[in-house]
Amino acid sequence: MEKLRQTLRVRKERAILVAAIQRSADGGDDLAELTALAESAGAVVVDRFQQKIRTIKPGTYIGKGKVEQLARRVKRFKADVVIFDNDLSPAQIRDLEEIIKVKVLDRSELILDIFATRAKTAQAKLQVELAQLEYTYPRLTRMWLHLDAVAGAGGATAAGAVGGIGTRGPGEQQLEIDRRLVKKRITDLKHELTNIDKRKVREIKAREGLFKICIVGYTNAGKSTLLNALTGAGVLVEDRLFATLDTRTRKWSPARGVEVLISDTVGFVRNLPHQLVASFKATLEEAINADLLLHIVDVANPDALNQLESVKNVLAEIGCSDMPILEVLNKVDVVRSISDLEMLQTLYPDAVSISAKIGFALDKLCEAVTAKYKGGEILLRVTSSQSNGKVQSYLRAHGRVINEQYLDSSVLIDAKLGRNQLLALKQLHPEAIEVVDE
Repeated sequence: MEKLRQTLRVRKERAILVAAIQRSADGGDDLAELTALAESAGAVVVDRFQQKIRTIKPGTYIGKGKVEQLARRVKRFKADVVIFDNDLSPAQIRDLEEIIKVKVLDRSELILDIFATRAKTAQAKLQVELAQLEYTYPRLTRMWLHLDAVAGAGGATAAGAVGGIGTRGPGEQQLEIDRRLVKKRITDLKHELTNIDKRKVREIKAREGLFKICIVGYTNAGKSTLLNALTGAGVLVEDRLFATLDTRTRKWSPARGVEVLISDTVGFVRNLPHQLVASFKATLEEAINADLLLHIVDVANPDALNQLESVKNVLAEIGCSDMPILEVLNKVDVVRSISDLEMLQTLYPDAVSISAKIGFALDKLCEAVTAKYKGGEILLRVTSSQSNGKVQSYLRAHGRVINEQYLDSSVLIDAKLGRNQLLALKQLHPEAIEVVDE
């Protein structure tokens, strides 16, 4: 059955989707997300198969009777691949393929395959290759030929140039690859990505004087659309999962006297393979070092609440759970359920409801971001030398001057300024700063 993964051609594969849900799990899965993932990978979904199970079977995950039923469906629909919405062990994949007689993929392998097709920059290709190799490494004894004759995500050829779903990526340079060679390649990739991490850290440190905002959210929630709407960044926008993998950073001025850096990130998804989270550390560094996270939520999606929780789980995994977050409820122009929107607004009363696509309520978002940037306004009385024009210029540019009084060589200024900008004002060396009213 190992040859199943060696004889694939470039074409749209006919896929049957399977979700095995334990009876103790809350709710069910209608396979909508796995359908979107499979279609993003280039498959044609011909059937869906959902099964509730009491316990996971060590050999085939689902019961043998259900596997035989699945095999009959494969023949009936002339399917080429069966995709599980679960993570399978190498032994389970082997046993399933022996019965079903077509290639079997699990959820993680499908997501890794999509990332391989989306990787465009050298950094993204390295990150995807590392994630795929780390996923494949423990499976080499059972799935040896899965790595044969495959174009490399990190190699000289384009990701996914040959093979079907699940065969694109890790980029071996010879047919008889073994654990030693894979391990060496993993070490080399980690070294290259460590150097990228160091460069990213230096880039981020160079931005220390600016307020940094990072857009995070579930894949296809509208992050790139929002970045384009706010900054005119011209980032690719497509109605598909994981349309972009690379971080874009742009300058943005949400209000007069306020200039920030805003970045988007790779989209998150439920049960995102931990290999991807680890390998995309450099990309996610923008979120880790941000002063504010904009969490974009697709309120038109009926599973919006679960998607919101999935993003929070990934943020916790990368160490961002305690960071300042502003929820942004996007796509209110096409929301399907007003009651669901009202529930989210109740759960997150500080959230801003917008439509990035048509520009609805972006002014409200600017106001909310500006308030976060300022950290609340305070009334100051600043005494400065008349020759120190930088103090006066800063207060006019970043605050609101209420009154000025000139005394000999000094000037006394009453002004309102954001609490977060107080440190920058102090660095301009005024003679005295008195907080009059907080």
